[in-house]
Amino acid sequence: MNPTPAHTPAGVVALALAEDAPWGDVTSESLLPAEAVADAQLVAREPGVLAGTAAAREAFTQAAALTGGRLDTLDLAPDGTRFAPGDVLGRVRGTARGVLRAERIALNLLQHLSGVATLTAAFVDAVAGTGARVVDTRKTTPGLRALERAAVRAGGGHNHRWSLSDAVLVKDNHLAVLLASGLDVTTALKSVRENISHTTTIEVEVDRLDQLEAVLAADVDVVLLDNFSLADLAAGVALVRSRSRALVEASGGVTLETVRGIAEQGVDLVSVGALTQNARTLDLGLDTTVAGA
Repeated sequence: MNPTPAHTPAGVVALALAEDAPWGDVTSESLLPAEAVADAQLVAREPGVLAGTAAAREAFTQAAALTGGRLDTLDLAPDGTRFAPGDVLGRVRGTARGVLRAERIALNLLQHLSGVATLTAAFVDAVAGTGARVVDTRKTTPGLRALERAAVRAGGGHNHRWSLSDAVLVKDNHLAVLLASGLDVTTALKSVRENISHTTTIEVEVDRLDQLEAVLAADVDVVLLDNFSLADLAAGVALVRSRSRALVEASGGVTLETVRGIAEQGVDLVSVGALTQNARTLDLGLDTTVAGA
C-alpha cells in the first residue's frame, strides 16, 4: 500500500515547516537581507548510513518557495551511502532565509532516519551469510512510517506488511479470543482464505511448539515463531519445513547480540522492532556561511 499524501516526504515536511515557523522566521526576516545567500555543507560527525534525503530535499525546496527565495544548488549523497566522520554528504546554496528555515527540519529528519538506516545495517551485517532477511515491524513513529521504512531499506533491511489493511497476521490475542469463543483454530484459519483476496498473505504467530500443528493444518503462508528459545526455534523450523512451504519468521526481543544465533536456526525472516523504535539519532551538521547575493 502507498502512503497517504500527508505521510509522504512532501506531506511530512509541509507539516513540520508549518509547525516550526507558523508565522515565519522572525529572526532571519528581521536580521538578514532578503538577497543574502547561504552556502552550506552537510557534514558527518560520526560514522553511519545516510537516509532521509528525499525529506531533506523537500525541506529546502519548500522553504525556498515559502520565503520567496531561490535554491541554486541542492546536491545530496544517495540514501544508503555509508560515511565516516568528516565526510561531506551534500551541499545546498540558496537564499539564506530559505536555507535557514529548512535547516532544522532537514537535519531532524536526516539524523533520525540515518540512525534507523545505520542500526538496520548493523543487523543486516550481523546475519550476513545466513540467508535470513531482517525486516521491520509496525512499531514506527506515527506519521513517519513511510520515511522510517524507506530508511530501513536504505540500511539493507526489508519491510513487513505496511498496515493492518495489507495482510492477515493472526497474533496471540487473536488466538486467545478464538479459543475463548470455543472456536477451532484450524477451521477458523481456513475460513479466512474464503474472506480475503487470493493475493493476501496469511501469517500466524505462535509462542509454543504445541501450537504449530493446528496452524500448519490450515496451510498458512507464513508462520511466526515468537520469543522461542534457540532449541525450540530449530525444532519449529524443522517441523514447518517437513509439513508445509510456509515461510518462517522469528521475532521477540531480537538484539544485535542475539540476531545471528536466531538467523542460524534456518528462519527466512527476523523481524526487529528495534530498527525503528530504538535507533539513535546520528550527529550530522549543516555548516553554513552567509555571503552576498
